[in-house]
Amino acid sequence: MKLKRAHRAPQSETIIALIDVVFFLLVFFMLIGRMDATAPFDVVPPQAQTGRDMPAGGITLAVSEDGDLALDGNGISAGVLPAALTKELTKDPAFRLRINAHRDADLRHVLPLVSQAEALGILDVILVVTPERSLPSGGRP
Repeated sequence: MKLKRAHRAPQSETIIALIDVVFFLLVFFMLIGRMDATAPFDVVPPQAQTGRDMPAGGITLAVSEDGDLALDGNGISAGVLPAALTKELTKDPAFRLRINAHRDADLRHVLPLVSQAEALGILDVILVVTPERSLPSGGRP
């Protein structure tokens, strides 16, 4: 006597549908999730003030594209700058320093000047900026 096995119906491939669902969930959470690091406190960026007159008084420190310095129109070296600022600070403890940097000057030339001014006790440092013109194409001039 021969026994025949019962013919099994092929199982449907339900795992493929599960993989699709997991893939779509992965893409969904990647799109809505935040990818940047957030600070543990609120940070409100400063707003540029345009259309207002520059405050009077103080001195202007110009920074060229190459990092050369000029204090009130006279060239000065970076080594002599702290002494010159200290001299101005002794004349008027509340004087302001305007830093007017060339637009193509690297930040490595500008940021140390702000730190130096703060270390010397200068409380009012103004970074001179030019408001950007609105261009029809949205590009640079």
